[in-house]
Amino acid sequence: MAPIKAPKASKTKSSKRKAPEEATISRPIERSNKKAKSSKAPQPDSSEDEPEEVEEKMNDEQEEEEEEEEEEMLHGFSTDDDDSSDDEDFVEPTIDVGKLPTVAKDDATVKRKLEKAKRESTEDRGVLYLGRLPHGFYEDQLKAYFSQFGDVTRLRVSRNKKTGRSKHYAFLEFDSSSVAQIVAETMDNYLLMGHILRCKVIPKDQVHAELWVGANRKWRPVPRDRVARVAQNKLRTEEEQAKASKRLIKRQNDRKRKLEELGISYNFDAVGYKKPAVAAS
Repeated sequence: MAPIKAPKASKTKSSKRKAPEEATISRPIERSNKKAKSSKAPQPDSSEDEPEEVEEKMNDEQEEEEEEEEEEMLHGFSTDDDDSSDDEDFVEPTIDVGKLPTVAKDDATVKRKLEKAKRESTEDRGVLYLGRLPHGFYEDQLKAYFSQFGDVTRLRVSRNKKTGRSKHYAFLEFDSSSVAQIVAETMDNYLLMGHILRCKVIPKDQVHAELWVGANRKWRPVPRDRVARVAQNKLRTEEEQAKASKRLIKRQNDRKRKLEELGISYNFDAVGYKKPAVAAS
């Protein structure tokens, strides 16, 4: 019986071995069918109007993006017509000095030094450089805050000539050089509204002659459109008129020459500039 059972077992083993081969053959066939189905999916069954609608949507989106970019670029700018009114009504954000701590009163050591310096009469004035000033700390605020140390005789905040915005540094002058020295020692590296101040004494021989130009004045914006209008409308002298007419005639002759070179015949006599006749005296 043993030799009869042996071939049966071999058949079952052979069948088991063939099974995975059939499975491996069937898998790539299924993948190929999926690929065939996916390739058939994007068939041009859509109507002819869909591409036009897609193009219109794309054009609308591009126009909206361009409008948003223009708005971002023009944000914060104003026209020339609004310059004069904006300059006249220009208001800067300010700080309430009354809410700030008073160093001269709170610190006993500084208070004692100031009282001693004020008893000593000195004619020399002290000039200070103040840097890293916070926003809203301008002429009025500086004078109100630093008057706690002594008399501020002159003050100037450095500003941009075109915009008038503060450059965040200023110059102060006290009536006493000793008081200025105490202020420099006290306020240098002082934390004020998140800004570490820089306060240094400027030696007398290093003070520039034009340092106090425009000092103790409330800053007002320059009406540049009005200045340009006045310069444009001012009366010209005879020499300036002759120079301007010569320049205009030269430009006109250059245009005529260029048109002739291109083979274009155009008569400028009717609309061209003519030299004004000189009135007989």
